[in-house]
Amino acid sequence: MISFGPVPSRRLGRSLGINNIVTPKTCSYDCLYCQVGKTTHFSTRMQNFFEPEIIFREVTNHLRMLDKNNIPDYLTFVSNGEPTLDKNLGATIKLLKKLGIPIAVITNASLLFMDTVREDLQFADWVSVKIDAPDSDVWLKINRPAEGLDFGRHIESLRCFSKYYSGVLCTETMLVEKVNTSITQIECLAGLAKSINPAKSYLSIPIRPPAVVKVKAPDEEKVNMAWQIFTGKQIEAELLTGFEGIISGYTGNAFEDILNITAVHPLREDSVAELLLHDKADFSVVSFLERQQLIKAVIYNNERFYIRKYFT
Repeated sequence: MISFGPVPSRRLGRSLGINNIVTPKTCSYDCLYCQVGKTTHFSTRMQNFFEPEIIFREVTNHLRMLDKNNIPDYLTFVSNGEPTLDKNLGATIKLLKKLGIPIAVITNASLLFMDTVREDLQFADWVSVKIDAPDSDVWLKINRPAEGLDFGRHIESLRCFSKYYSGVLCTETMLVEKVNTSITQIECLAGLAKSINPAKSYLSIPIRPPAVVKVKAPDEEKVNMAWQIFTGKQIEAELLTGFEGIISGYTGNAFEDILNITAVHPLREDSVAELLLHDKADFSVVSFLERQQLIKAVIYNNERFYIRKYFT
């Protein structure tokens, strides 16, 4: 269950996901809004998860199963946790480069103070770093970092990385109502983004079931205000406020496709139906996975989603 998709990405087009951390969620953050759920294992220590050759083989085999109309635009490290915790990330990216598809990494950027992490990310073609908090108090509230992390060091390491990274660097900010959406907070967030000179800053709202039920998206006026403030600072900003679409990647094995995607990406009910259609399967697959307690259905914003259920 290392690779999944391709799935439609609001940032990258058609994205083949690489989950290089497939154990129950291992992360340096426990973000309020995380679509993967609460962090099971807090960690700031890089460790071995998979050998690069194993990931390369899995991704290569996955690509072979796709038809020519389903080839991804990017291979994207988007993990069940924080991908830069993987000690082999840099070596894996270098190996995957042989496939001739651009490599993207979506990271919370909490470990950029480590030289090794900054060096690993240099091999990626596109990197998105998270900027959710204008100050330490909000950082502790929205991202809920692991013990030992420091907000000031986090911001300085972002700026340091941005000076030397040669690929496409983007920022992403999740707007959560009553947490980081005041005018003062957004002004500060835009200032932080501007200081690292991103190619683009993405402004997101929660559209899938979050880790904390009380998390709410801001209204349209606040989202527009945020966009206006970012663009007012000459930042190319883009809103990520809509559903990506229902077409997900399929390999012909509905069981594996659903489990692989839901491990890091909750599937809306209509997306599941589309996947089953392409995999020539019926809804009994979903019923079986629910009975086996491998996935579960949740309702968010009046929509039914299926998410991976882990035993811990």
